[in-house]
Amino acid sequence: MSEYKRSHNCGDLNAKDDGQEVCLMGWVDTRRDHGGLIFVDLRDRYGLTQIVFNPNQDSLHVAKDLRSEYVVAIKGQVRKRPDAMVNKKMQTGEIEVEASECKILSAAKTPPFQLDDDNVTEALRLKYRYLDLRRPKMQKNLQVRHLLTNHIRQFLNTQDFLEIETPILYKSTPEGARDYLVPSRVHPGSFYALPQSPQTLKQLLMISGYDKYYQIARCFRDEDLRAERQPEFTQLDLEMSFVDIEEVKELNQRLVSYLWKELRGQDVGTIPTITYDEAMNRYGNDKPDLRFGMELQDITDMMKSSSFKVFSDVANREGGAIKGLICPNASDFSRGKIDKLMNVVKKGGAKGLVWLKWEKDKISSPVSKFFDDASIKDIITKMGGKEGDIAFIVADDWGITCASMAALRLHLGEELNLIDTSKDAFTWVTDFPLFDYDPNEKRWIAMHHPFTAVKEEFLEDMLNDREENFPNLRAKAYDLVCNGYEIAGGSIRIHQNEVQAAMFRALRISEEEAKQRFGFFLEALHYGTPPHGGIAWGLDRVAMILCDTDAIRDVIAFPKTAKAYDAMSESPAPVDRAQLLELGITTLKSQTNKT
Repeated sequence: MSEYKRSHNCGDLNAKDDGQEVCLMGWVDTRRDHGGLIFVDLRDRYGLTQIVFNPNQDSLHVAKDLRSEYVVAIKGQVRKRPDAMVNKKMQTGEIEVEASECKILSAAKTPPFQLDDDNVTEALRLKYRYLDLRRPKMQKNLQVRHLLTNHIRQFLNTQDFLEIETPILYKSTPEGARDYLVPSRVHPGSFYALPQSPQTLKQLLMISGYDKYYQIARCFRDEDLRAERQPEFTQLDLEMSFVDIEEVKELNQRLVSYLWKELRGQDVGTIPTITYDEAMNRYGNDKPDLRFGMELQDITDMMKSSSFKVFSDVANREGGAIKGLICPNASDFSRGKIDKLMNVVKKGGAKGLVWLKWEKDKISSPVSKFFDDASIKDIITKMGGKEGDIAFIVADDWGITCASMAALRLHLGEELNLIDTSKDAFTWVTDFPLFDYDPNEKRWIAMHHPFTAVKEEFLEDMLNDREENFPNLRAKAYDLVCNGYEIAGGSIRIHQNEVQAAMFRALRISEEEAKQRFGFFLEALHYGTPPHGGIAWGLDRVAMILCDTDAIRDVIAFPKTAKAYDAMSESPAPVDRAQLLELGITTLKSQTNKT
């Protein structure tokens, strides 16, 4: 390598460099043999440069041996292309490099897939991830991710925040998902846990007087995965002292605006706020996609005296809800197309889907014997519809109705191309319930986590253990939603001992259990705790949105599959028995479960 020193990247050169002697290094993207001439497109992460090998150059014989993905060093002279030969699709399309020397730095086997093939299976891409990462799209994604974290740091550093690292090996403090446990060799029988989030640690930093903290934190959760989840993930963790909800929201509004202007060239504007109840009733879920309308309509009261018993029974029972939506200009939907929508709502738990079709010349519906034409027109009209529309309706318990209609809304939005993908739509969701009831465990659980503060107007109910009022308690919690994804969530935290004790009582966590799990934190609360709150951003999801993809695996260098398996390194994998014995561990059964 002492003879070859890279002078430029493969995306640098242009017409101004005509005549310059250069040295480029990179991968052979393509090779074209035109008899007397050989053309090679040389690639690195900065771009492509066309290399020309002439028959009167000694380098030609080396060029004949080149194949895709060979790593080479090229010396040569930049030559401006004739106007008719300019390639406007290439960043360096004004020039080419006439090679005088070529050295093969590393040969390569024939790749298992072509890097420009967009139809490669994800399984193959993940197995050969180091090749997949050479693809321009993947390189662009990781560059965007780098810029994202860089801009976050730039912004927060100007706001007097300190970046402070917290431990990866920590105490197990379950937060809803399973912990990944790490056995300790020097403390036999004891385990560290990989943090699901730095929740108690960042609160301890507030107690320690570091009133503005942030961290680009690695977190771990042993849970079932989806397209936007991974067992290990990255979040922007942020905490502030002496703040209320509006101050946290205001800071994050400015951060969003800054990031989207720098990375997206978009003006976010003022982010609106809706309550949890409003989000559920209008969109069916607490992370609504606001890039299109088709809001849900509640017709429960209309159906209390209906002769259709399915509707009237639901409308008159406690917790029942009847919701529908109008699908505009869809009266030409076939029966088969409508039947397929039944499977969509069933995924949300609904037992069925009622449709009312208002065509120009007739009314049709599977429940038309219970409603005359005038009544069906009236229902559609009151739901905001008109002639030419279809109304879809679900009747069930409130939660099931919301989930089913939310799934249907999103399905129709995508199928009918109603979603405006040219913009990103944000909203804050606030006033979440403090508790959720777990029918299996027959107890209340924290909807967010057990350190979330209750709103002042509900404080007495919690302090006095008024369990009958628990369904009505609202938390000082807030989520930031973008395009139907929760990209950040946080809350104002409990900073008073008696309130934290009441929270644990409500969750049926005994004093002994609380001391065992959180004793160090509870002790710290006795030494002067400022009011504080914060938020955690899912950086993988944010990067996913910024890169216009729908899977976070596309913005993570070395991700896992849906079964938390690394296909490239084939991990998790068994370890030597000697390692296990050193840790005092024996296994019941050796089992491989790959996907």
